[in-house]
Amino acid sequence: MDQKDEVLKKFGKYLTTLREEKKLTVGALASAAGLTSHHLRRIEAGEVDILFSTVVMLSRGLDITPGRLLQSLDPD
Repeated sequence: MDQKDEVLKKFGKYLTTLREEKKLTVGALASAAGLTSHHLRRIEAGEVDILFSTVVMLSRGLDITPGRLLQSLDPD
Protein backbone atom coordinates (compact mmCIF):
# COMPACT_ATOMS: atom_id res chain seq x y z
CA MET A 1 0.00 0.00 0.00
CA ASP A 2 1.45 3.37 -0.93
CA GLN A 3 1.45 6.48 1.23
CA LYS A 4 -1.58 8.03 -0.50
CA ASP A 5 -3.65 4.91 0.09
CA GLU A 6 -2.62 4.88 3.75
CA VAL A 7 -3.71 8.50 4.16
CA LEU A 8 -7.08 7.85 2.52
CA LYS A 9 -7.72 4.75 4.66
CA LYS A 10 -6.72 6.56 7.87
CA PHE A 11 -8.94 9.55 7.03
CA GLY A 12 -11.88 7.30 6.17
CA LYS A 13 -11.56 5.31 9.37
CA TYR A 14 -11.44 8.50 11.47
CA LEU A 15 -14.43 9.92 9.60
CA THR A 16 -16.38 6.75 10.36
CA THR A 17 -15.41 6.98 14.04
CA LEU A 18 -16.56 10.59 14.28
CA ARG A 19 -19.82 9.83 12.46
CA GLU A 20 -20.56 6.94 14.82
CA GLU A 21 -19.69 9.06 17.89
CA LYS A 22 -22.28 11.59 16.69
CA LYS A 23 -24.72 8.69 16.25
CA LEU A 24 -25.27 9.59 12.59
CA THR A 25 -26.09 7.11 9.88
CA VAL A 26 -24.26 7.20 6.58
CA GLY A 27 -27.43 8.58 5.01
CA ALA A 28 -27.84 11.33 7.60
CA LEU A 29 -24.26 12.57 7.30
CA ALA A 30 -24.32 12.29 3.53
CA SER A 31 -27.47 14.40 3.41
CA ALA A 32 -26.08 16.99 5.83
CA ALA A 33 -22.86 17.23 3.80
CA GLY A 34 -24.56 17.35 0.41
CA LEU A 35 -23.16 13.98 -0.70
CA THR A 36 -24.68 10.71 -1.77
CA SER A 37 -24.58 7.79 0.64
CA HIS A 38 -22.61 5.82 -1.94
CA HIS A 39 -19.94 8.52 -2.18
CA LEU A 40 -19.68 8.80 1.62
CA ARG A 41 -19.30 5.04 1.95
CA ARG A 42 -16.44 5.15 -0.57
CA ILE A 43 -14.77 8.01 1.35
CA GLU A 44 -15.07 6.08 4.62
CA ALA A 45 -13.58 3.02 2.92
CA GLY A 46 -10.61 5.10 1.75
CA GLU A 47 -11.42 4.42 -1.89
CA VAL A 48 -11.56 8.01 -3.17
CA ASP A 49 -9.44 11.10 -2.86
CA ILE A 50 -11.59 14.11 -1.99
CA LEU A 51 -11.42 17.85 -2.45
CA PHE A 52 -10.86 20.23 0.43
CA SER A 53 -14.39 21.55 -0.12
CA THR A 54 -15.65 18.04 0.67
CA VAL A 55 -13.67 18.07 3.92
CA VAL A 56 -15.39 21.34 4.82
CA MET A 57 -18.85 19.98 3.93
CA LEU A 58 -18.23 16.84 5.98
CA SER A 59 -17.01 18.85 8.96
CA ARG A 60 -20.14 21.00 8.80
CA GLY A 61 -22.29 17.87 8.65
CA LEU A 62 -20.51 16.59 11.75
CA ASP A 63 -20.66 20.03 13.43
CA ILE A 64 -16.89 20.12 13.95
CA THR A 65 -14.05 22.17 12.52
CA PRO A 66 -12.23 21.01 9.40
CA GLY A 67 -9.08 20.93 11.54
CA ARG A 68 -10.61 18.35 13.85
CA LEU A 69 -11.54 16.20 10.89
CA LEU A 70 -8.00 16.43 9.58
CA GLN A 71 -6.50 15.48 12.98
CA SER A 72 -6.48 11.91 11.76
CA LEU A 73 -3.54 12.85 9.59
CA ASP A 74 -1.41 14.26 12.41
CA PRO A 75 1.76 12.25 12.94
CA ASP A 76 1.48 9.84 15.84
